[in-house]
Amino acid sequence: MKFPGSVLVSLVLFLSETTAALCLSAAYRAAGDPMWHWLTLLCALLPCVLVQLSLVFIHRDVTRDRPLVLLLHLLQLGPLVRCVEAFYIYYHAGRVEDPYVSITKKWQVPKDGYSEEIEKEVGQAERKLRTHRSAFSRASVIQAFLGSAPQLTLQLYICVMRREITAARSIFMLLSLLSIVYGALRCNILAIKIKYDDYEVRVKPAAYLCIFLWRSFEIATRVTVLVLFSSVLRIWIFPVTMANFFGFYFFPWILFWRSRSPFPENIEKEFSRVGTTIVLCLLTFLYAGINMFCWSAVQVELNDPDLISKSQNWYRMTMYYTLRFVENAFLLLMWYLHKTDIYMYVCTPLLFLRLLLGYCMAIFFMLVFYQFCHPCKKLFSSSITEALLSCLKFLFFMRKTPKSTVLREEAAVKTPENTDEAQSSSKTIDSQKRYLHQSASSNA
Repeated sequence: MKFPGSVLVSLVLFLSETTAALCLSAAYRAAGDPMWHWLTLLCALLPCVLVQLSLVFIHRDVTRDRPLVLLLHLLQLGPLVRCVEAFYIYYHAGRVEDPYVSITKKWQVPKDGYSEEIEKEVGQAERKLRTHRSAFSRASVIQAFLGSAPQLTLQLYICVMRREITAARSIFMLLSLLSIVYGALRCNILAIKIKYDDYEVRVKPAAYLCIFLWRSFEIATRVTVLVLFSSVLRIWIFPVTMANFFGFYFFPWILFWRSRSPFPENIEKEFSRVGTTIVLCLLTFLYAGINMFCWSAVQVELNDPDLISKSQNWYRMTMYYTLRFVENAFLLLMWYLHKTDIYMYVCTPLLFLRLLLGYCMAIFFMLVFYQFCHPCKKLFSSSITEALLSCLKFLFFMRKTPKSTVLREEAAVKTPENTDEAQSSSKTIDSQKRYLHQSASSNA
């Protein structure tokens, strides 16, 4: 049985970030800044509520008679109680014989073209511990992109506008960045386990390192670009963020509407149609929040029974990073053209190039992960380099298409004029073939 380290890391990040947010909010109130006080408090408490709801929903506490646990969740102590329960299960596993044991079958990732099926006994304690890991993984994603990401953006904006970085604010921003990167990492691991559910997936330390560097560069660059743009064009940041958010929010619903599939009914048996709709809206809300700051490795597909697409869509990923790079470059250009006296002592051209280079570094580590460090890369139908080459060939073909159509039109125009020449040449060829046939028959 694996040590529940992910549960402990999620709890430590959750408690430390929440505590730092409350302390910083109180400092803003004491300094006479009510706006920063309430915004910091809102960004801290809203994800706390959503984390409690997700833990209650995954453990199905509403349908079970556990009033004390529900009360602790109302007091925002749910993650602490769940962590204690997970470690209690881990340290008491094996002392008492499990009455309920199930057998799971998983395939090994192919090695040298050979794959072996593995049977494993899963007891009740291990099944409960897996539920705790899954619940904390999803809670970490919610905390990261609905709480830590807006919080990091807000605090960096305050630093830019005040032209100072205090120790408390810098520690809080570092904790928020670590929380976002960890949430993105858990999102990647969840995507791998969902897509390759039939295989025994083992993620190596090199893969964790690549994902960490990829997500760190991507998220830090994205947040900095949004803050710089909003510091000089405050009104225009709202259309940019709303277009991003609602574009990703409605994208799964548009695909679902075009597929003409029936409405999903198998999310939870106790849910009515209204409850199912609310859950789907919250899922797409989280999906949009993730894509606002980085590429979501999990692709929502509402017409799928699991609500998650299990296909590896390289073209969608390529399109996302291409458009995001163009958008970041455009926002930085607008910031550079409209910069104010705040950036008097900042080398703006160098900062411009560093941010673009940082996003390129994120793409580089992403390519390294999918090409060399992905635990299931041998199961890919095509590698990411082949997908990029096919995308480039497609763009090259689209570029060459007008020229080829012009050549075909010219050939069609020239054909009626050269009809006689074509007929005469065909007659000459036929006569030559007839002469060769006669000479061959005479020699025989």
